[in-house]
Amino acid sequence: MTEKVEALLAAHKADEAIALLEEWQKGGGHMDDTLYYLLGNAWRKKGNWQKAINNYLEAVKLNPDSPAAGALEIANDILAFYNKDLYNP
Repeated sequence: MTEKVEALLAAHKADEAIALLEEWQKGGGHMDDTLYYLLGNAWRKKGNWQKAINNYLEAVKLNPDSPAAGALEIANDILAFYNKDLYNP
């Protein structure tokens, strides 16, 4: 699953990546920290910072050493700098 989602994101197909991961979740597929991180990246590419951060938080909860920890820090820095209203989910 990870490779499919990474390929979709690399091809700038965030909508398809989100749909694939949401269908995976609904079907009972296991979401590990990597998949939450990738889902967060997809939402970030679409400009939905709230959903991106929520997925990064899920990834970090499962694995504190996930790359999502760095992505979360960057997202927080960006939102704190640009638009504090978006920061309150």
